[in-house]
Amino acid sequence: MMRLAEWWGIGGVCLLLGCSVWRMSPSCFEALSAELAWYHWFAATVNVGFMAYYEGYKGFQLAFAPRVAARARYLAANPNLVRSLLAPLFVMGYFHATRRRLLVTYSLTAGIIVLIVIFRQLPQPWHGLLDAGVLVGLSWGTVATMKCYIRIMGGGPVPWRAETPDEIGD
Repeated sequence: MMRLAEWWGIGGVCLLLGCSVWRMSPSCFEALSAELAWYHWFAATVNVGFMAYYEGYKGFQLAFAPRVAARARYLAANPNLVRSLLAPLFVMGYFHATRRRLLVTYSLTAGIIVLIVIFRQLPQPWHGLLDAGVLVGLSWGTVATMKCYIRIMGGGPVPWRAETPDEIGD
């Protein structure tokens, strides 16, 4: 029963990321199927490479996914009703986290919302070309999150910090 909240946390995060990829895909494919000039292809290539490295690798694989997996394991070991019901939000660090983690999580969320509002104002193909980079980063993040969680499912030690207030040294 304790694992149910853990699974809901990981599953909810992967579902959120996957739904974002699904919603962005039509805009991306519309842009990529249009007649594009060389500078469109150049911008798309640079953007996809940039987003793969900074969003996918550095953001998701090295930071977000390991922390989500560690917080999911923490949730299984320290369940309560609120954390269990809101497991996806808990594992993403929206509550019961260190002050620094809360500040980073909410600031990053606000920044993402601002970028979404700005990007939606752009005409095609620019909107879709930017979505292509985000789509790559989010897809990378979904896979990285599942990979990190699978790595800790065996019950061995968790090599990452959960960044909860009750961790030693916080």
